[in-house]
Amino acid sequence: MIQLPEVGGCTADSNLWRGPKLCAWKSVMPTLPISEGVVLPLEEIELRVSRSSGPGGQHANVTASRVEAIFDVNASQALSPEQKARIGGRLGSRVTAVAQDTRSQHRNRELALERLARRLAGALKVSRPRTKTRPTRASQKRRIESKKRRGDIKRARRRPDFD
Repeated sequence: MIQLPEVGGCTADSNLWRGPKLCAWKSVMPTLPISEGVVLPLEEIELRVSRSSGPGGQHANVTASRVEAIFDVNASQALSPEQKARIGGRLGSRVTAVAQDTRSQHRNRELALERLARRLAGALKVSRPRTKTRPTRASQKRRIESKKRRGDIKRARRRPDFD
C-alpha cells in the first residue's frame, strides 16, 4: 500500500484542485514505484477529484472524494521508448485508474495510485514465449484407440446390411 503522509495542510478530505496542496503531496512523495527499476515521478500523473457516487458522495457535507489518476504515456520522460511502446500497445496512450471506494479522498488517492501502478506493471511485464510441444507416442495411441472405439459404437447403431 502506498503511504501518502499528511503535510502542508493536506487533510484526508481536502480538494486536490487547490494547487499548493497538490504540490505539497508531490514534494513529499515525488515518485510512484511501478516495478523493478521503473519509477514514475508524480509530476507525470494527473490527479483529478470529483464528487463520488458511492461512499462520501451522498452525506450532508459532500466532499470531492472520487479520485482519478491519469497518466499520459507518450509525454512521459521516465519511460524508455520500448516501455512506452509496450504500454501503448496494451493499454493505449492514456492510462487511467479511478477510486471512489471510501469516504476519504486521502484513501481514494492511495487506491487510485496503487491501481495505476498495478495496471502499468502488468502492461510492462514481458511474458515468456510458449514452447511448442508434441504429443507423446502413447497419447497419440490412446487418441486413435478412443476414436476406433467411438467408430465401432456408431457402426453398431446402423441398420443391418442384408446384401
